[in-house]
Amino acid sequence: MHAIRVTPPVNVADIRPVEMPVPEVGAGDVLVRLHAAALNHRDLYMIAGGRTPATHSFVVGSDGAGVVEAIGAGVQSVGVGERVLIFPTLNWGPRQDAPGADFDILGGSRDGTLAEYIALPAANVYRKPEHFSWAEAAALGLSGLTAYRALVSRAGLMPDETILIHGIGGAVSLAALQIAVSKGARAIVTSSSDEKLARARAMGAAETVNYATTDWLPAVQELTGGAGVEVVLESSGAGTFPGSVTVVKGGGRIVTFSTTTGGMPPLNLRELFWKQASILGTTMGSPTDFAGLLELYGVHNLAPVVDGTFPLAEAAAAFGRMASGEQFGNIVIETA
Repeated sequence: MHAIRVTPPVNVADIRPVEMPVPEVGAGDVLVRLHAAALNHRDLYMIAGGRTPATHSFVVGSDGAGVVEAIGAGVQSVGVGERVLIFPTLNWGPRQDAPGADFDILGGSRDGTLAEYIALPAANVYRKPEHFSWAEAAALGLSGLTAYRALVSRAGLMPDETILIHGIGGAVSLAALQIAVSKGARAIVTSSSDEKLARARAMGAAETVNYATTDWLPAVQELTGGAGVEVVLESSGAGTFPGSVTVVKGGGRIVTFSTTTGGMPPLNLRELFWKQASILGTTMGSPTDFAGLLELYGVHNLAPVVDGTFPLAEAAAAFGRMASGEQFGNIVIETA
């Protein structure tokens, strides 16, 4: 089979498919013939050498969808021929509030989805919703799961609450917008692109702010009549976090899952504790979260936003587009 197998660090421009054996199916595993796999910013981090031992080679990718071609001993939850999408969390553990010590994500210590085949635990495949295309099914996993756990399981977003979503256009922020709108919340989104903001309004964003041309903090304060927001979805880190503490209401929640601008943000602890606001950390999600995500997308007939598709042979171009930050939604690799 062909796969994007790397030994980090690897430059995006040097990514090429290689030939390797089709993986064997162990007890409790399934073999999936992948039709599509989606890219995430985590993949850029991983090919640069993040969270992988020196000289460790692996197949990149956490998200994918395809058809079960074989099942290992003891597998009863899924059969040969079923159309499935992949749940990218490994070894979450028994607790819902936090993962266990063996928690991991596909596409690192275990081979991932940018391949024609993948062998993985049967617990990590779910039946593909009928209304999803292959590309949409491949795009749901990591980004949708992250957004669902952040907004629903951690922040407990309620109808009629206002949420601020920084940096609309990325797959997680777009999934968060879909979830917020489906929950009846009022979403305010930011971006440096007027085109992305217009597309977000078409998806149900109530208000938009271009932070390249407007100071976003006073703009959001004005849009809320000075009251602020109940929930902030934080992924930028040092660049926005101090303002997020200022704009969140008393008793509000800031839920954070990434630090794209890097660094440790200065925090006004007095403002934080005076407001009795909460900072909630989150990453990925549990099987319960993923089941809830699938149910929500089914009830509301939602589908992930796909920016575009590339053949496996053009994976370097796909990674380059993601690295540029130009995308609106998930970039998908067609593997079949």
